[in-house]
Parts: sequence; structure tokens; C-alpha cells
Amino acid sequence: MANSFYSPEELKHIGFKSFGTNVQISRNAQFYGADNMTIGNHVRIDDFCILSGGITLGSHIHISAYSALFGKFGIVMEDYTGLSPRCTLFSASDDFGGDYLISPMVPEEFTNVTGGTIILKRFAQIGAGTVILSNVTLNEGVAVGAMSLVKHSLDEWGIYAGTPVKLMKKRNQGLLDHFLKHEGERGI
Repeated sequence: MANSFYSPEELKHIGFKSFGTNVQISRNAQFYGADNMTIGNHVRIDDFCILSGGITLGSHIHISAYSALFGKFGIVMEDYTGLSPRCTLFSASDDFGGDYLISPMVPEEFTNVTGGTIILKRFAQIGAGTVILSNVTLNEGVAVGAMSLVKHSLDEWGIYAGTPVKLMKKRNQGLLDHFLKHEGERGI
């Protein structure tokens, strides 16, 4: 039975700008513009994910099946972040206001594509089916519930949910101190 993840030698042929150690990428994931993508250590990208454009992935990241990252204006996922299944991140958006045509197949002079970088700070975790729009930062420790819509930046260590998201409650930031102590004991 063949391995369902690319070997390190096969990853070199995809053409990433760089990638670290212990990178597990499904053979069923798709990459467009891999030369604009940087991948850290201990990263797993599952089946049927699409990554396109300028994407920077830190270390200890998991991107679950069927997630899509459209990074025309950039997407950054810092260490210990993750996407549950079917998350979609759009760093660019067409103008649906009625004054422009809409489609990547229409010449640029007839469209108005806008956007900005999406940043997931360390320890941010995103629930299944969530959509994140352009030019937002999910600060450290943010957790977003399933099926949410993120249209603005979110404050650190908050738990958010809804369409659009709203703060549900604060997350226990003491978890980070306990985790860092544990990792220090392990020598990581």
C-alpha cells in the first residue's frame, strides 16, 4: 500500500519556497503558486485541501480535510494554529456592489478585487465550516466555533461563534503557561 503523504523528496518537486521537517501533506491536496509558500516543522495538510497564493505556515499546524486557503494578498498561520474540516480563508474578494463584473475570467479593468492579509496568531483554532474574510487578524489563543463567519479581527484568548462572529466568553489563558512549562520540560 502506498503512503498517502508525500515523501520529503517528493515535497521538493512540488516547488515550495521552503519546508521543514516532519511535514505530512496528502497526495490529494492541491497547491497553486507553491513557490510563494513557506511551511515550518511538524505540519500536516489533509486530503482535498487547496492552497493558493502567498501562504506562510509556522510549525505544529494542522489543516484538516477540504479546507481552502486563497492567499492572493497573503495568509499567515503562526505556530500551533489549526483549521478544522471545510474551513475557507479568502484574502481577496470581488466587489459585489453592482458597479463591477465578478470573476477571475473577466479582465482586471472590469473588476474591483480588494483584500488584505489574514493572520492567525499562535494557538488560534478554527472550527469546521468557518469562513474567514480578508484583512483580519485572529489574535493569540482565539477559538472560533463551527460554521462561523469572521469579517473583523478578533481579540486574544476569546471564544467566538456565529454569523458574523461575536465573543462568547474568554478562554483560559493559563493553558498557555501550563503548555509552555510542559514543552520546556520536554526540551522543545
